[in-house]
Amino acid sequence: MRVSRVLAWTLLLLVLVAALAGTATWCWRRYESPLPMGVARVEFRVSNGATARSVARSLRAAGVQVNELEFLAAARATGASRHLRAGRYAVEPGVSLQALVEMLKRGDVLRERLTIIEGSTFRELRRQLADAPELLHDTGALSDSQLLHALGAPQGNAEGLFAPDTYVFDPGSSELELLRRAYRVQAERLDRAWTHRAPDLPYGDSYEALIMASIVEKETGRPDERRRVAGVFVNRRRRGMPLQTDPTVIYGLGDRFDGHLHHRDLQTDTPYNTYLRAGLPPTPIALPGWAAIEAALNPEPTPALYFVARGDGSSEFSKTLIEHNRAVERYQRAAPSGPAGTSE
Repeated sequence: MRVSRVLAWTLLLLVLVAALAGTATWCWRRYESPLPMGVARVEFRVSNGATARSVARSLRAAGVQVNELEFLAAARATGASRHLRAGRYAVEPGVSLQALVEMLKRGDVLRERLTIIEGSTFRELRRQLADAPELLHDTGALSDSQLLHALGAPQGNAEGLFAPDTYVFDPGSSELELLRRAYRVQAERLDRAWTHRAPDLPYGDSYEALIMASIVEKETGRPDERRRVAGVFVNRRRRGMPLQTDPTVIYGLGDRFDGHLHHRDLQTDTPYNTYLRAGLPPTPIALPGWAAIEAALNPEPTPALYFVARGDGSSEFSKTLIEHNRAVERYQRAAPSGPAGTSE
């Protein structure tokens, strides 16, 4: 009787062990098998403070058919749920639950990109940084002057000092560090262009060239016209003529600019009104790119003193005021005012 009981318990134990082994094998195969995906490649985001459950739901929403309970169990068993790093992740076809959990545990986030647009203003750049979710926002409480001090910059005005470009960074990088990179790049570009500048330019120093570059940047987006536009402004400076360029007036108006430049705006005196004031404005009016800096320091020799927009993105250049007024009549008859040099 006792032997029969021992045999029965032994058989029961063997059945349980076999069942557990089968279950373990099935679970392991599930763990190693490719996850179904509805698309070729999936990107999903882990937010700050995310839980393993919310990550599973984000994965499913993105198109990775992961079982939530299996994912939770795997994330907890491996410790991944305690080390969820915020950022964007990429899931390629054929990924298994095992590989997915290990990726999250390692924090294999995609590097982020931020593009500073040529011709944007420093004010717009600060808004862009504040809206970037993957940056550490450590400059929001700083004024422009405090920010420059934190960067060790000697200038008193931040406009124009940061290089338009695409910057790659790790999630969690600081705004200040990204700005430091952009500041350094712009300084290096300006120094290089200043060293290789054309002779006898009417700039007292490289900062004046940066101001001119910002005007060129705002006046034309056509690569084939940048150096000629710079040549017109250089000609006007050499002759002591006012620059008479609308973008400086618009910059000086600030929030008062309603999207249309009126005649009254040209008569509104600000330090940036180059219709009323001779010489360059006191600071750049935008963040100029490398091409605009090169154009300002290597302008095209041209007899032109005026130009006006044709309306198709290009400009009509003129040597005399009479020719220019005819061009204004031809291309901007309905406009309240024209670009640089529309009047003496």
